[in-house]
Amino acid sequence: MNMNSQAEAIGAHTAHANPLLAKTHPAYEQIKRYVVAQITEGVWKHGAMIPSETGLAKEFGVARMTVSRALRELTNEGVLTRVQGAGTYVAPQRYESTVLEVRNIADEIAARGHRHSAQVLTLEESHAPGALDALGLSAGPVFHSRVVHCEEGEPIQYEDRFVNPCVFPEYLEQDFTVETPNRYMVRVAPIQRAEFQIHAQKPDAYVRRHLRMEMGEPCLMLWRRTWVGSAIATSVQLWHPASRFHLAGVL
Repeated sequence: MNMNSQAEAIGAHTAHANPLLAKTHPAYEQIKRYVVAQITEGVWKHGAMIPSETGLAKEFGVARMTVSRALRELTNEGVLTRVQGAGTYVAPQRYESTVLEVRNIADEIAARGHRHSAQVLTLEESHAPGALDALGLSAGPVFHSRVVHCEEGEPIQYEDRFVNPCVFPEYLEQDFTVETPNRYMVRVAPIQRAEFQIHAQKPDAYVRRHLRMEMGEPCLMLWRRTWVGSAIATSVQLWHPASRFHLAGVL
């Protein structure tokens, strides 16, 4: 396909969203609109890798720097996520409003008709400064747990959680292979407020090993902090192999 045909192809994609776009916007802006259209129409799913800069430049007959500008701006806008050495991915949807319900992973797995199982790696007290800071406490100890959640025996979530002992004093006495930390805490003291962020990033070797991931494979990492009354109840990082798990929430 020659350059004129490629330009027409871009225009056809972008005209679908805005008939004036192909005539009034530069090539990098047209490519941005094309990428957004691919995402909103469901062609490229959240967490999926998109074609490379070289591939897109060749496909549309433009300079690589034109594609690079488009993807860089979409990354700054939160539409895409770039992982060094791994590629560019469609960013997961980012929620910043208050979360009124936090779903339990065991329930999500059961809803798919599958079996949930869990391996408890750590269940201990911690005086780590980062843990105290995350919970807004001046002195420890706090409680710390690491749990790997599996669906039909395959690990899909690595949970690294700090817990406020004033809110959940019996946390270390629980069997989290029987009841998930999430279900236990909601049963004992339902959350009243939450905040969370989602990032695409590479896990360290410890997380990668427990999720049985290949070197360089990206994760979706959800960081969440919840409140019971005025106290920060828990701060947790939830790591998911991007190829094996879909993140969803209820607002």
